[in-house]
Amino acid sequence: MRKSQAMAGPAETSVAVAYYYKVKWGFHDEFIELFKRNHYPILEAQLKSGRLLRIEMYTPRFHGDGRGDWSFMTVLTYKNWQTIADGRESTKLIKQLYPDQRLFKKEEQRRFELLEAHWDTPLRPVAAK
Repeated sequence: MRKSQAMAGPAETSVAVAYYYKVKWGFHDEFIELFKRNHYPILEAQLKSGRLLRIEMYTPRFHGDGRGDWSFMTVLTYKNWQTIADGRESTKLIKQLYPDQRLFKKEEQRRFELLEAHWDTPLRPVAAK
């Protein structure tokens, strides 16, 4: 299936996207702290505005679960595909929530320096029957 086909559907159908992060060994707590301080408030504001319908955050329950490809994951449910493509709200929110843009950018750079890998996966629901 082509990407354009996977994205096709009713304009008002919600879309879940899993965001995977593999944090460098020994830096998990710092990554989570930076995520909660600098990224979660943006997501929370988007939840209040209706751009996001749901925010979930996960870590593996036990050390060494599975292949260990990820150490932190968020699943965001967007209102629809259009809201994913339109990033203007995020840009405005960042300026409103973080007046000290220099500090915000420095901390976000640090958050991504702590990663070994990061990838996003749009999810397609599978009907039970």
